Amino acid sequence: MHSSLISIFDFFLPRFCAGCEKKLNVNEKPVCEECLKTILTVSEERIQNEYDRKFRSEGIISGFYSKYVFETDKKLQDIIHALKYNRKFALGNFLGENISEGIKSLNWNIDLILPIPIHHLKKAERGYNQSDFIANGLSKSLNIPYSKNIIKRSRYTESQTKLDIKERANNVANAFRIKNLKTIKGKNILLVDDVITTGATILECGKALITSGAKTVYACSVGIAE
Repeated sequence: MHSSLISIFDFFLPRFCAGCEKKLNVNEKPVCEECLKTILTVSEERIQNEYDRKFRSEGIISGFYSKYVFETDKKLQDIIHALKYNRKFALGNFLGENISEGIKSLNWNIDLILPIPIHHLKKAERGYNQSDFIANGLSKSLNIPYSKNIIKRSRYTESQTKLDIKERANNVANAFRIKNLKTIKGKNILLVDDVITTGATILECGKALITSGAKTVYACSVGIAE
């Protein structure tokens, strides 16, 4: 009966792959297997190199994981843009579940999952924060609570897209604050973002958490870009 209802629902409101726009079958995920196979996965060596290059010297982020390589004008960009700008919320949960297996293998002792916040003006303009849905997918898969109300972006920052490494760091410096210190005191936190480039935003969030009493901060993303 349940399968029949899904089939009827799909007939009237068909779902399409976010990568290639192919019509999906009842049991298919929001991204078809053919598209997933075309997305480059990040090797363990590259993850380590990215951690060493972006996070190690600061001593703030204790571990880092990303599953895919983010490439301009490729499938992963299409998928993330569909979530970020086209309200394809199921993609966020799917992507969160998708990266959870890699995180499970790391044996991090995580107490709480926190999505990287966007400023309330940007959220009002877009209507939502895409990282909230990724964090929700991770939370369900890892059976670890998440909250989207603990870290606040306290000042508006311009888009990081066209900024160089130094400009990105300056752009987000002191841009975050913790709303409820009791919720993170002594906790091991996992920060979640859609794509990590220089790591500047992750570092600033991590600094705010550590100085406010968090024990350990880890970071993860769906994709990693140059």
